[in-house]
Amino acid sequence: MRIADVRPSCHDGGAKRRQHAAIAPLQVALLGLPNTGKSTLFNALTGGRAQIANWPGLTVELERGVLPAAGEGRPYELVDLPGIHDLSGSSEDEAVVQRFLRHTPPDLILLVLNASQITSQLRLLLQLRSLGLPMVAALNMSDEAERFGLVINHQGLTDALGLPVLPVSAKRRQGIRELLGQLHWLGDGLRAAAGSEAAPVLGMAAALGDHGDSDGRGDPGDHEALRRELVARFVRQPEGVLNHRSRAVDRVLLHPLVGVTIFLALVLVVFQLLYALSAPLQDLLGRGLDWVQARGLEPGLAGLGAPAPLKSFLIEGVWLGVGTVATFMPLIFLFYVLMGVIEDSGYLPRAAFLMDGFMRWLGLDGRSFVLQVMGFGCNVPSIMGTRVIRDRGMRLLAMLCIPFALCQARLTVFVFLVGVFFPRPWWAPGLVLFCFYLLSFAAAVITGLLFKRVYPSREAFVLELPPYRAPSLRTVLRRGWTSMMNFFVTTRVFIIVGATAIWILTHLPPGALEAGRPTLAAGIGAVLHPLLGPIGLNPELSVSLFFGFIAKEILLGALAVIYRTSEADLGESVRTAITPLQALSFMTFVLLYTPCLGTIAAQLKESRSRVFALTSLAWSLGLAWTLALVVYQGGHRLLGLP
Repeated sequence: MRIADVRPSCHDGGAKRRQHAAIAPLQVALLGLPNTGKSTLFNALTGGRAQIANWPGLTVELERGVLPAAGEGRPYELVDLPGIHDLSGSSEDEAVVQRFLRHTPPDLILLVLNASQITSQLRLLLQLRSLGLPMVAALNMSDEAERFGLVINHQGLTDALGLPVLPVSAKRRQGIRELLGQLHWLGDGLRAAAGSEAAPVLGMAAALGDHGDSDGRGDPGDHEALRRELVARFVRQPEGVLNHRSRAVDRVLLHPLVGVTIFLALVLVVFQLLYALSAPLQDLLGRGLDWVQARGLEPGLAGLGAPAPLKSFLIEGVWLGVGTVATFMPLIFLFYVLMGVIEDSGYLPRAAFLMDGFMRWLGLDGRSFVLQVMGFGCNVPSIMGTRVIRDRGMRLLAMLCIPFALCQARLTVFVFLVGVFFPRPWWAPGLVLFCFYLLSFAAAVITGLLFKRVYPSREAFVLELPPYRAPSLRTVLRRGWTSMMNFFVTTRVFIIVGATAIWILTHLPPGALEAGRPTLAAGIGAVLHPLLGPIGLNPELSVSLFFGFIAKEILLGALAVIYRTSEADLGESVRTAITPLQALSFMTFVLLYTPCLGTIAAQLKESRSRVFALTSLAWSLGLAWTLALVVYQGGHRLLGLP
């Protein structure tokens, strides 16, 4: 297909295109293999907020962004599709791409390839080329390929393939302007052809199969022969193309004993840094919020003549609940910055390789381990990331294990409690956090061993290790800021509604609090006490767990409302109400019981099975209660702790 021969796809039709050409944006589908920097390019082109991660399967939702308009002002929409290896794969991610191309074919395709691995990745380019849609190929990480000694004749590939093949570096913003120019040039060609009745190119139904059962590749033998010819003619690959420094580092980091030790030490360092850096920022923000309450909110409400119940609701309910959660924003920012450094360095796939043998013993593989680690951020996208696993049994088992990962919402609770009960010596808070990380992994191990025969699998694990890369400071800082703001925006309704509900429960029936009669919250605590009393939880903690089931972000806000205190004074209130042993039992239960309703919803959506979702819910509650019982009763009866 020559560039000059580009015609509109048959899916629009001439009449429809003429009707909407003036207002409808041209849709550009962003496609590529995993580990090609596709999400980084999406951000470079649109300024979007797609998550950047050096692991296949994380970009599972269709991110959309607006490209800069062409000269005539016609808008362009860029749709970021999941990473795929070919058009015939059977994973959920590849099925998403197949359905998208078959049912909503784009106007243009922007294909992203890793320039340093072009010899193998040309296969996908040839498959997509056979679809007949206008396409631009961006050879990302061209600077890296050049450093490895690869020499690529981009113009020769352009002429031979009949489509633009451009070198870019999304990380360094190199070649972005030229890439946009090519997209606009092809878009202008489509606009010019919109008023004509030109012969359509090959339709998606013909290329992918009307019912999705065709492989969409044409003749694989012809494609392979053409790939070899293109590599021979236009790619010069020296003998030492592999990054020798990466191989030297891998000999240490992938060692069965040394590598695991380094990985655990890295996790411990991350938790120590999180506490050491976030605690002062949280204290400073807490004092600032207290100052606003004392100097602004309380005098303002008094000046307006607000009645006492309204003042109590706004200050002791909404303000204390929201303010307590807001103080943990620096922790969330730092967490995602540190995780971004680890991801973008290329270390996570190596952790998957390192742990694959152990995970196989549990009925899983290295991908499941990485998804478990990614669950530190949020369990929901990690569960959605299991789409990269083709085998249903392994997917279900992975979805059963992921909710035990210590997500950032639970991490905020842990950082607060270890600071209250285990602040000294200086290394104690990080060590306690690290022990709970190990406990979360132990829960996943127990789950894998017990359920691997319920959800058996035999899928092979193939992993491509990218070279080590220096993380971009701009990228990881933007990720931290975006994730922090997304946390607050996506949870603000839960936090406000939760704080409001808790205030109502702690103040009804009317006059009960002043008269010393039981409130609704006390009633809930009394109902739950026979179940939670044996694990050392008092009624106040029991009520907070009740709301923590909705979202863990509410839990500390709930405690602030229940104890009627600010974030700055909440620590002292909790310290006088419970013992360190009760705090450990509480954290154990918080770690293992159902993370949030969002996690249950994600499991239900991805498994398409209510039985599985209910099984996961029952298992997590049962395991949480059992281990919390061991912690509390063991410490109380065996060690004599109060």
